[in-house]
Amino acid sequence: MDDHAIRRSTSEKRTTGRRLASDAPGTRAAPEEACATGARRWTHCPAGRQRYTRTMGYKTYTCPIAKSCGGCETLAVPYPLQLQRKQRQVEELFADLLASCDEGTLSPIVGMDQPVAYRNKAATPFAPGPKGSIRSGFFARGTHHIVRCRSCLVEDPRCRRVLNSFARTAELCHVSAYDEDKGRGLLRHAVVRAGWQTGGLLLTIVANGERLPRERELVGRIVKHAPDVTAIALNTNTRRTNAILGPTSRALYGGGTIRDELLGVTFEIGPTSFYQTNPSQTERLYRLAIEGAGLERGMRVLDAYCGIGTIGLCAAAQVPGLQVTGVEVGQGAVADARRNARINGLRDRCQFFCADATAFMRDLAGRGERMDVVIMDPPRAGSTPEFLSGVITLAPRQVVYVSCNPVTQRRDLEQLLAGGYRLTSLTPVDMFPHTKHVETVCLLTHKG
Repeated sequence: MDDHAIRRSTSEKRTTGRRLASDAPGTRAAPEEACATGARRWTHCPAGRQRYTRTMGYKTYTCPIAKSCGGCETLAVPYPLQLQRKQRQVEELFADLLASCDEGTLSPIVGMDQPVAYRNKAATPFAPGPKGSIRSGFFARGTHHIVRCRSCLVEDPRCRRVLNSFARTAELCHVSAYDEDKGRGLLRHAVVRAGWQTGGLLLTIVANGERLPRERELVGRIVKHAPDVTAIALNTNTRRTNAILGPTSRALYGGGTIRDELLGVTFEIGPTSFYQTNPSQTERLYRLAIEGAGLERGMRVLDAYCGIGTIGLCAAAQVPGLQVTGVEVGQGAVADARRNARINGLRDRCQFFCADATAFMRDLAGRGERMDVVIMDPPRAGSTPEFLSGVITLAPRQVVYVSCNPVTQRRDLEQLLAGGYRLTSLTPVDMFPHTKHVETVCLLTHKG
């Protein structure tokens, strides 16, 4: 889960409703796009009735709970200026590395056309309210005080509607909310994941127990009052922790999973599956990685930190004859990756192993096996010196490093450059508009 989601819920295109009436981000709106009310304008966007203002001639989105929520920390900055800041941030961070590589290029940041309603995942904490009511919304930044939220500018609007509907349904069924101070009560969180291309909605109820009271009645009422929901799962988390999800889940309705598509590849998504939160930008990011590597028929690709197999399977689907090996330490994720390979008819060209990627690469090198390309997409902490040493030992022709934290990526690149690679290209991608976060896709080529 990205930092944006963690901060908002506790401190891995298709929408309903009308789109926000505007052109590319930062362009001036026509007078008929909205009705002026003083200095502010109102318009319909996929997240419901939202406001925006004018700043330096740009449209600037506003939110009534922006200050108390704190999730969209740069919402007051016009989106074109957000992109300029992120581009400059990457330029300054990698300036010396790019200067040391004669052919290294920094591409313009890949932003969104419409930086709203992009999150296909939303969550809410629960807490006891007066007279048996249930409080839900977001944790205010830096606190565990819940701020009520009717709609969110950056979420698929269906998600927040389902979360709020579920909270009211739970009240009617007299299901207790979890009191984190006392460690008592049942409902801890709820998480909704929306299928970008498929339209499916998975509601995961996180409970301080393995069963819910009046479970069948509760599920029936949820589906009645929130008909967009296509699957429901119960996740058990009995630990005294800030982590949202526990280790076990079971299906309550619709198989407990949904499916979605990226670059024409179908993925099955469960309560604990890692799946990118902004699918439209994920497609752009994956295209950069796949096209940048120059993949061809017969090449062998190692997808390290493969998760449920998203990058590797997309690459295999895009390039006929490509052979993909995925490595991941999480058994559940590997099982998901294998199932996704089967769903897409790619089992003959995509294999997934539950193993430590560093040891796996060293074993390959020890047997004299080679990989043409290594794709790595580590967590925010970056990779490890041992893993990077394994990459250098395996000596693939190219390394594609996808990063959600440019600072740790820059640190890791120094070891790869010292190990015989040169930086060929670097492209920032804005996965989370209205936040300070930026992702990067870096292509490195072996000097040999």
